[in-house]
Amino acid sequence: MKIGYVGLGKMGMGMVRLLLEKGHEVVATDPDQQARREASDAGAEIIENVSEFKDKLSGEKFIWIMVPHHAVDKVLSDLSPILNEGDVIMDGGNSNYNETVRRGAVLKEKGIVFMDVGVSGGPGGARNGACMMIGGARDKFDKYDALFRDLSVEDGYAYMGETGAGHYVKMIHNGIEYGMMQAIGEGFEILKSSRFNLDMNEVARIYNNGSVIESRLVGWLQKAYAEEGVELSAISGEVSHSGEGLWTVEEARNCRISETEFKKIPVPVIEASLQFRIDSQGNPSYTGQVVSALRNQFGGHSVKK
Repeated sequence: MKIGYVGLGKMGMGMVRLLLEKGHEVVATDPDQQARREASDAGAEIIENVSEFKDKLSGEKFIWIMVPHHAVDKVLSDLSPILNEGDVIMDGGNSNYNETVRRGAVLKEKGIVFMDVGVSGGPGGARNGACMMIGGARDKFDKYDALFRDLSVEDGYAYMGETGAGHYVKMIHNGIEYGMMQAIGEGFEILKSSRFNLDMNEVARIYNNGSVIESRLVGWLQKAYAEEGVELSAISGEVSHSGEGLWTVEEARNCRISETEFKKIPVPVIEASLQFRIDSQGNPSYTGQVVSALRNQFGGHSVKK
């Protein structure tokens, strides 16, 4: 199929390449000229301004936006004048689900369908097949099923519910991710500090070969050790956070369980992992270096000292 694509960053560019390899036609744009040139070289049709989608996409338009959450409203404002009733916008970034619900309601009044997808797997997943949690109109999910299948790992996509559900499930995913990464970082700092002079490469390898905690995260730590050395001397021990962990904690404090009911849900592990990241600023540690190294491995985040 032929789709529009807005945002050619580290996630968007990989996804556009995958779409093209799967035989889809992509009309793409990004403010960065070099990114547009790279997408053009990969086979995408490039436009300078989103208004050009009006003439480049016939029939029902499907436009995927992959931009930072603070830029979504501006993109939607630019797109709205050229869209028709029934056209679909898919927000693939890490937007706050409350904002997604609001945006969906506003666009629905104009007859435009707003969908949301939580994308897990980092740039590697975007390039080779991600895990996708999709919210929005069920009939549109069914209609574009082949597109989602082509962008995902095998059996790696599912319909979550109404608009906002995809971003909600991804938000909680990222909160869980905070806790898992924190536990790995803390455990490996204890191992490194112990009296046994352990071979940390071997510990990571054996943990990731049939143990209960075998995981992609432990595998990524193995890879970080191979690339950076077990001291992780070039990696910052101050850990950044990108919002989703904070949103998860805020949701847990006032979780809406029905139209009129709210519930406070204790999340001490996720809350502590978020606080660790906040407190790590100016207070680096080996735990922080491990967590930073993991963020770099799966998300391509800048973590060098």
